[in-house]
Amino acid sequence: MAIVGRPVARHLDDGTTVEVTRTASDGARNANSLLYGASWRATKALGCQRLITFTQAGESGASLRGVGWHLIASRPPRAGWHTPSRPRAGHGNDHIARFLWQAP
Repeated sequence: MAIVGRPVARHLDDGTTVEVTRTASDGARNANSLLYGASWRATKALGCQRLITFTQAGESGASLRGVGWHLIASRPPRAGWHTPSRPRAGHGNDHIARFLWQAP
C-alpha cells in the first residue's frame, strides 16, 4: 500500500507535485520498490510532473535508489511543532534529519 497525495509542505504544493507520504508492505521482497514505481506511473497518468518523498536519517533509501529516484536535498532536524502559543505533542520524529527524494 502506498499513500500518495498533495505535498504536506505548502511551499512544495505547486499543482503539479505529488508526495508519497507512506508505504507499507507485508515484507515481500522488493515490495516498496514496486510501490514507488507504481506511484510514479500513477502520478504521470494523472498529469502531474513531479513525485517526491522524504526519508529519515538512518533509513537507507535502497528502495528509492532501486527504482531510480534521486536524492535532491537534505533537511536539518527541526525542533518540533510545539510553540507556547500553539502547544502540540511530539510524534517521535522531532530532532531527526530528513532527506528529500524525487522520482526520475
